[in-house]
Amino acid sequence: MSSLGTDGGGATYNSVSGDAVVVGPLLMAQHIEGIQLPPAAPAAPAAPPCQGPPPTRVFVNRTEELAGLRDAALALAADPEPGVVMVVGVGGVGKTQLVAQAVRRELAQLFPDGRLYVDLEDHRRDGAVDLAAVLGGFLRALGVHKDYVPGRLAERTALFRSVAAPLRLLVKVDNVQHAPEARALVPPQGLLVVTGRRALPSLLMDGAVLIDVAPLDDRAGTELVRRWYADADEGTATDVVRLCAGHPLALRAAVEWLAARPQLTLDDVVRDLTAGRYGTGDDGAREAMGVAMGASGGPAQDGVGASGGPAQDGVGASGGPAQDGVGEAVDAVLDAVVAEVSDDTRHLYDLFGVLPGTTATADLLRAVGATRVDAGLGELLSSRLAVLVESADRPQRYRLHDVVRAHARQCARALPEERRRSLLRLVVDFYADAAAHGDALVLGARFRIQPPPVRPLAELGAKEALFTGGADALEWLDAERDNLQAVIRVAADEGWHQEVWRLCESLWALYHSRKHLADCVESGLLGIEAAQHEARPDVEIRMRNQVARAAYELGDLDRAESQLDAAAGLLELAGDPRLSGVVWESRGLIALARGRSEESPHAMGERAEEARQLFERALAANRAVPDPHGVVVQSYNVAQALVAGERWTDALGVLDEAAEVARTTGDEPMLPRIDLVRAQSFVGLGSLDRAVAATVAAADRAASLKQFAKLDQALELLAALADRAEDRPLRAACEEKLRELRRNMGLEPPAAPPA
Repeated sequence: MSSLGTDGGGATYNSVSGDAVVVGPLLMAQHIEGIQLPPAAPAAPAAPPCQGPPPTRVFVNRTEELAGLRDAALALAADPEPGVVMVVGVGGVGKTQLVAQAVRRELAQLFPDGRLYVDLEDHRRDGAVDLAAVLGGFLRALGVHKDYVPGRLAERTALFRSVAAPLRLLVKVDNVQHAPEARALVPPQGLLVVTGRRALPSLLMDGAVLIDVAPLDDRAGTELVRRWYADADEGTATDVVRLCAGHPLALRAAVEWLAARPQLTLDDVVRDLTAGRYGTGDDGAREAMGVAMGASGGPAQDGVGASGGPAQDGVGASGGPAQDGVGEAVDAVLDAVVAEVSDDTRHLYDLFGVLPGTTATADLLRAVGATRVDAGLGELLSSRLAVLVESADRPQRYRLHDVVRAHARQCARALPEERRRSLLRLVVDFYADAAAHGDALVLGARFRIQPPPVRPLAELGAKEALFTGGADALEWLDAERDNLQAVIRVAADEGWHQEVWRLCESLWALYHSRKHLADCVESGLLGIEAAQHEARPDVEIRMRNQVARAAYELGDLDRAESQLDAAAGLLELAGDPRLSGVVWESRGLIALARGRSEESPHAMGERAEEARQLFERALAANRAVPDPHGVVVQSYNVAQALVAGERWTDALGVLDEAAEVARTTGDEPMLPRIDLVRAQSFVGLGSLDRAVAATVAAADRAASLKQFAKLDQALELLAALADRAEDRPLRAACEEKLRELRRNMGLEPPAAPPA
């Protein structure tokens, strides 16, 4: 007989939530079965991810390279172990397009469970790639709900391998510079295809297959030009190929430039390029272009050494010297193309050269003073100077090819310094205001030091709002994450200290929600420096606490405590008592974490009491303001510490008060958390029936609020309680609902359809 909810008269009941009452274990199980879950993720292969740049219709030659890719893929597809193919060559030579063509022709059929793609240049800072962010994107593409994407790199790596284990995946990665970047992204089954400007010997030693992509020879280049420009004389087309050193990007830019000027002929292009009418840029531009393309002749991290010898951990793409003329040819063509675009488009090109990040939206370009933005972007796209970036969110984003971006940045250096700084300041101000609006929508009326932005959200978007609602704002912040980090670094370099810490404070909404913890540490350290420059102890406390919380979640408790020690030393200088509260709260969380890591029950008891006292101080600080949400959160924390110290009855009293404040102030998201700690208190008191009722209430509320991670936690606890009570129907219902939830959240493969 179940011991759940039996009173002295033998009636079995459980109060679930609100006024609902479920009678008996069987009906309790039926109640769990009726909890509404989110829709299931699409089952493969009905909607597998299909990422990556699409193939173009005009494509010539590359027969040998395509055959090499096909043969390598066929051999590796037959092997249960994952494989790696490296496609190497100078920048802009057509590596990405070669892979896209191979995918369309054969590779897609070999790997039917989906294609994942990333350009590591979008995630590279100071030479290092944020692999946690890359894996987070892959997990979401594979159907893992954002609430289930963990924060740490090791956890994301493990989850990626688990989710991808049954899948035959093709993973395409552009701009790989180091072997560890590639190894972290190898799928458990399937194929990893990486592109880069040099071969990586350590990957070759691991068994990777090398595909070398050289510039087009005269025959192939001439065919390509005549496919684009049917009236071209063969000899003239060959001259263009030679002037462009067979470089596809330069050829495409030259022919697109000509197509926009029907009064000219291909002979005019040859004559003008030969005569150097448009110039070839200064020596600095030439050197930058060479580095960007891998033709500089030096051991640049980005390029291929011209000597053919090792460039750091790489070798020349073809084992021999990279063509010095390739960089000069592309530089000359880009000079010619940019010289002939409209003034508005040239202004856009210069803006792209000034922007700290790699992508831009039309709203950002308008905010920094660009005019006729749509027409200018259209001209950049048609000239093949810019490309449209794949993006799941609403605003379209544009970027320059990395070779073109190097040229644009050199052109931007010719701008007067005051003009360059004024443009940068407009960029920084745009992102500071947008991030503040996003933070307000995501986290509501939380405690903030900065005042609300002066510009309303409607002014930041010319045609429509950048985002509407919290979920939309969070997606926008995540899509702009790399640009935002770059903007913080630029603001720090320029000495715009207030904008640095404003951005850091606003981005807590993103860091905490999406677990971009490394970003939080990096930007927080810059925020600390900015606060010190401005002599703002209140800001410094806030920044140090954010770094501490990120370090705490990363498991680096020593670093977290050192930041909090420094923050505590400033508390006497801070005016708002809530700053004391956030420091005591973080200290309390660390105390509980240290207690859980210690095996001694006595040590856990001491840590629990230490945490309780710290949370009580945080609670008092929030009551002094008063801050109702802070009161609820700190009461919840006090109760957690009381539970850890086995003071069950005291915890229930605190939780009752917290729940009442939460209901009165509309702080509904805290109620499932309160119910779960209440359930733990009832377990400690030996009242399984009341523990079950509290856990079911938590599950109900979490489901209605779409807090799926909390719903998962509630179902796990409820299954354990049912097992203790020997309630088999309830346990079975919980386990089945848990399996369904995790399938729908993308953590488990979909159930096979019935035969």
